[in-house]
Amino acid sequence: MTQEIAVTVVDRVQTIRFNRPAKKNALNSAMYTALSAALAAGDLDPAVGVHLFAGTAGAFSAGNDIAEFLDGGTGLAQPTVDFLRALPHVGKPLVAAVDGLAVGIGTTLLLHCDLVYASPRSRFVTPFLNLGLVPEAASSLLAPRRMGHHKAFELLVLGETWGAEQAERAGLVNAVVPEVEVEVRAREAAVRLAAKPLEALAAARRLLKGDVADIVARIDAEVAVFAERLQSPEAKAAFAAFLAKSVRSA
Repeated sequence: MTQEIAVTVVDRVQTIRFNRPAKKNALNSAMYTALSAALAAGDLDPAVGVHLFAGTAGAFSAGNDIAEFLDGGTGLAQPTVDFLRALPHVGKPLVAAVDGLAVGIGTTLLLHCDLVYASPRSRFVTPFLNLGLVPEAASSLLAPRRMGHHKAFELLVLGETWGAEQAERAGLVNAVVPEVEVEVRAREAAVRLAAKPLEALAAARRLLKGDVADIVARIDAEVAVFAERLQSPEAKAAFAAFLAKSVRSA
């Protein structure tokens, strides 16, 4: 397992940490593989009651590693797709502690979480349309369910950057917590959950989430359109402009 995903288990809480601070925790294929493995192992481990996602100081995740697209990929890499497809099937609660940047999958992942805590300096943005792409992780289904069409469109299509308080008002975040406390608060909630009768916890979570078949179907539909868009002239031009801008600012 890559060291860029750090996994620890304490007090029945499995912390899955994005640990690539030099790249603001942008996720590459090896990290996606490690994430899927950690979720699967944690779901099977009787010593784990809850999964907790966390990043590093100032960065939850900068989203997909753009280099994998610039290297000529024809769609989302298979480890990415595997992770997206795994999310609806996770059997134990998902909690997130967000401090700082949450881009792309760093935001859409939160729609699969049961509890999300964020620091005031957190920023949520999904720049898919700016790159000629479409949303992923079933966010085109889950975001309108969570916050209504108008707010979901603002986040996923207009691509507005939301602060933590905006995200809380929209229902993406449970509470805004000082940055020095955000992971502590998230862990406290995870520990409380993990101390509950686990079979009842799992049953209650299944009832609240409902049938996941439509979520899985939407993920697959998004993946197909995403692959088409990557080959489009719009996306190729957007990525070329992004690369040129990156070179100028380097």
